[in-house]
Amino acid sequence: MMTRKIKLWDINVHITCHLCNGYLIDATTVTECLHTFCRSCLVKYLEENNTCPTCRIVIHQSHPLQYIGHDRTMQDIVYKLVPGLQEAEIKKQREFYYKLGMEVPGDIKGETCSAKQHLDSHRNGETKPDENSNKETSEEKQEEDNDYHRSDEQVSICLECNSSKLRGLKRKWIRCSAQATVLHLKKFIAKKLNLSSFNELDILCNEEILGKDHTLKFVVVTRWRFKV
Repeated sequence: MMTRKIKLWDINVHITCHLCNGYLIDATTVTECLHTFCRSCLVKYLEENNTCPTCRIVIHQSHPLQYIGHDRTMQDIVYKLVPGLQEAEIKKQREFYYKLGMEVPGDIKGETCSAKQHLDSHRNGETKPDENSNKETSEEKQEEDNDYHRSDEQVSICLECNSSKLRGLKRKWIRCSAQATVLHLKKFIAKKLNLSSFNELDILCNEEILGKDHTLKFVVVTRWRFKV
């Protein structure tokens, strides 16, 4: 089979953010037109606009942030195509948290450790037998499963019922991972209230209905930005 090499600059237009002109970081796609940008760039842009930065189509008249979503596939492609980009981004994030005197979230710690181990093994020219590798992978996975995301950045939230058709939760204050999504909360509430379907529920913050794919970290950043 014939193969053809493609230079990185030939596909840069497909893996860069049109707002900052840099490689996509935390790639986020507009569901209306499927154009992709860095999440931080897009969120900042949508604070003053409700249209796509590329094609100018109206995302939503009043709540455009509910119609964007994390594009994990695109981000994986970018990290695979651009050498050293993922390691550099992890380093920047660690330095950012250290500068603010905050603990590095668990997901960044994990990525940093795995990236460092990967680089060290290549530098030393060492390769481990498949048996040992599979054993270590299994042990790491078991350790992660038992962690229940406790090492993640945590968010404390209050779930209050404002509907006369539903009873409130006995314990309305909960603390969970910042990586949890609104959909996770809907499933949690439905289970606690013995509802037949979580689709019957809507979760609001500041009188706005939250998108089911939004993480709690995203909600904190976009809905609580100006709160003391």
